[in-house]
Amino acid sequence: MAFLPHPERRPVLVAGASSGIGAATARWFAEAGYPVALAARRVDVLETLAAELRAGGAEAVAVPLDVTDDESVRTCVALAAEALGDVEIVVAGAGDLAIGLSYETSPEAFSDQVNIHLTGAFRIYRAVIGGMIDRGRGDIVFIGSDVAKRPRPWSSAYVAAKSGIDGLVTTIAMELEGTGVRAGVVRPGQTLTGMGMNLDQADTERMLNDWIKFGLARHGNFLGPEHIAQGIHAMVTMPRGAHLRELEIEAEGAVATKGNI
Repeated sequence: MAFLPHPERRPVLVAGASSGIGAATARWFAEAGYPVALAARRVDVLETLAAELRAGGAEAVAVPLDVTDDESVRTCVALAAEALGDVEIVVAGAGDLAIGLSYETSPEAFSDQVNIHLTGAFRIYRAVIGGMIDRGRGDIVFIGSDVAKRPRPWSSAYVAAKSGIDGLVTTIAMELEGTGVRAGVVRPGQTLTGMGMNLDQADTERMLNDWIKFGLARHGNFLGPEHIAQGIHAMVTMPRGAHLRELEIEAEGAVATKGNI
């Protein structure tokens, strides 16, 4: 059976759009001509970015979202659909970063990280998937992390949550087979975003030293959030009938300056 092509109009909902990868993704899609709903807790920041995008000719709205609250997630999806039409593409990327040694991390702090990164992403999935299945199409992109493949010390809760994202995406991709809805995970490597910029400096130095000890800090180059946005765009623009389920994006090491390299 032939797959119908993507519709001409594909509204996008970006969770975590107030900064970093989320903001870059919202900007990338808006500039590519997609209607975009920017969602996060910091609505004032979203409104500023949405206004900037609209001034450039894009169709963009800001909607409040707290991924730890079921009702907030459902309301966010409803508001996005009311403003732009049924959501065709969802990017589940809301999150923050807390670090600490596992044996010094409280169960409450551990649960908070899992609730934001993993359960929060699942809440978004549950809020949109019914409509996508009914329409027989849709793309859901989960923002994972390369820590799911290469865990790092000082990040036990974050590693557990992002490993859970990998398992979740693998499971639901199998369950969605034959529905026309695609789910995939994008795993960024080290990316320069606002996440983690408020961490304690002494703890950060200890963490980085442990990463070096285990060979986990190969070089000092970082991706820009726009690199991740480009990867997300590539995933959802695959033609119907093709499914790019996993994409890992890593920062390239510095190129040696010799010859014509």
